[in-house]
Amino acid sequence: MWHLLEPLHALLYYAPEAFDEAAALGFDTAERWPSYFAWRSAPLGAPGSARVASAFYSFSPAMVARYVPGAGEGSAETSADDPAAVPAAVLAARLRAVDRTYRAVLGEDTVKSPELAEAAALARRAAEAAGTAGRTLAAANAALPWPEAPHLVLWQAATILREHRGDGHLAALLVAGLDPVEALVSFAAIGAAPEPVFESRGWSTAEWAAARERLTARGILDADGAVTDEGRALRAEVEQRTDELAAAPWTALGPEDTARLAELLGGPWLSAIGSGLLPAENTLGIGKV
Repeated sequence: MWHLLEPLHALLYYAPEAFDEAAALGFDTAERWPSYFAWRSAPLGAPGSARVASAFYSFSPAMVARYVPGAGEGSAETSADDPAAVPAAVLAARLRAVDRTYRAVLGEDTVKSPELAEAAALARRAAEAAGTAGRTLAAANAALPWPEAPHLVLWQAATILREHRGDGHLAALLVAGLDPVEALVSFAAIGAAPEPVFESRGWSTAEWAAARERLTARGILDADGAVTDEGRALRAEVEQRTDELAAAPWTALGPEDTARLAELLGGPWLSAIGSGLLPAENTLGIGKV
C-alpha cells in the first residue's frame, strides 16, 4: 500500500505546478529543496531548522539550516510582516499545487470519477485509523482539516499514511541504533540506491566516512564497506519493524477494503509513475527493498 500511495504523495515535490505555487510565495525554485522543506514542514507550524532536522531525521542538520528559517522566522515573501502566516500560506498553496498537479497528471476525468471518490473515502478511513502518538509528522498532518474535493482527500490521506509509516521507520532505526547518517550508509550498502543518490541528504564526505567506520566497528559493514550478514539482518529487522508499526491503519480498514483500495489506486499510480516527474532512483528504496 505504501508503494501505491507514495508516488501520489511525492508528485508534490516534482511537479511544475507545485513549483509555480512555491514561486508565487517567494520561494527560490531553481532547485527543489526550498519548496520541499516548505511543503513538508508546514503542518508543523514554524518549528525552526533544528526541529525539522529532528523530524526528517535523514537530512544533514546543516543542509536543513540552509533551507529552513529559524523558529518564528519567515521565508516566503508573503510573511514579511507576519512570520506566523507562513505555514497557513504554504498549506493553502500546497493544496492548490496538489489540485493543479492531479488535474494535469491524472486527468480531469479521473479527478472527477466515482472510482477516485471511492478510493479517497477508503484512504481517509485508513488515515483516520492511524495512531499518531509519538509520530510528529503524522500527527501534524492528521490535525489539518480535511479538504472537500475527493482528489485532495486522497492526497491528504496518502500523506498522513506515508508520514505515519515514516515516523515508525525512524523509531525502528533508533531501536537498531542507527543514527541519521548511519541509516543512509547502511541502506546504501544493502542496495537501496547507489551512494551518489544519498548525497541529496547533505552529509559531507567526512561525515559519511565516519559513519562507515562506526558501522564497520559494529560488524555491520566489512573492511571494504560491503554489508555483512549481520548488517543485512539488522536492516531486514528494521524493515520488518517498520511494516509492523505501519500495519494498524490497514488492519482497521480490513483486507477486503484494503484490496479494493489497491485496485482503485492502480490507474492513478500508473499515471504518477508514467508522468516522468518522479526520479527513477530514490532514497526510500522503493522497488529495491
